Amino acid sequence: MKTTPPPKIRVVLADDHDLVRSGIKALLSMVDGVEVIAEARDGKELIALVEDLMPDVVMTDISMPGMDGITAISEIHGKHPQVRMLVLSMYDTVDFVKRAVANGACGYLMKDAPPFELEQAVRSVMATGSYFSPAIAQRLLQPSEPTVDDELTHRQVEILKLIAQGRASKEIAYELGLSPKTVDVHRARIMERLRLNDIASLTLYAVRKGLVKP
Repeated sequence: MKTTPPPKIRVVLADDHDLVRSGIKALLSMVDGVEVIAEARDGKELIALVEDLMPDVVMTDISMPGMDGITAISEIHGKHPQVRMLVLSMYDTVDFVKRAVANGACGYLMKDAPPFELEQAVRSVMATGSYFSPAIAQRLLQPSEPTVDDELTHRQVEILKLIAQGRASKEIAYELGLSPKTVDVHRARIMERLRLNDIASLTLYAVRKGLVKP
């Protein structure tokens, strides 16, 4: 009597780099029982694909143009908590890991991880509901300094990221739907809370916390 094979684990990938997505898809295509069903270049495209396809696992980068991975994770998890959200990132800071988990991620994998970890991560989030690269797990167990979310509100983090990218108040206001005056008030409060006195110091803080790439 033939047994019916279990259904494949359906995966949607999200990364703004075509080569990265192609490489991950190629590796996962060699894994028995795993199928990449769609790819996204940013958070908004990822959300639309999840709504349409309802995958088992989402594997997403954090830093993407437009809507970032953590924002997309939060929105998807709020509507579809059954979808396993797995972060694949170059950022290994505890801040990023904690923010990802707080917003609904159940796993965190480094981009420099060995290929076999991709399969391990996908199967683990499906079977146990979580997976963290060994290096990440070790960092989470160590005492750490306050995270960005301990020090700033979500809106302040959004504004800080844009400031660190060199955006002017008018540009930030337009992107976030605020007035330039409101942006200036937020910037002053960010400086006060972080005890920093200039834009250069804010930028260095953002880089150190992994909010922007150096």
